[in-house]
Amino acid sequence: METKILKVVRQGEAFSIPSSKSESGQTQKCSIVLRELGGSRYENEYVCTMLGVLAECRFYEGDIVAVTLRFSTREYQGQIFQEILASDIVKIN
Repeated sequence: METKILKVVRQGEAFSIPSSKSESGQTQKCSIVLRELGGSRYENEYVCTMLGVLAECRFYEGDIVAVTLRFSTREYQGQIFQEILASDIVKIN
């Protein structure tokens, strides 16, 4: 895992997905796009997934956040995909 200070570009709406870990059998999921600080729109960006209670938190364009990211890969139908999970995120401005 890696902790970074990043700027929020945009956040999608949360929606329910099946979950074997939740008592209700459902959990919340949403995507958030985060950009490294720097001054240009060409800085590195990360498209991250937020799950559970974290997915219900709302962040807005321009918010500065401290976020812990977990990077992983998975294989599906012969293709490899990278996943980035925001495991913790806190607004700092």
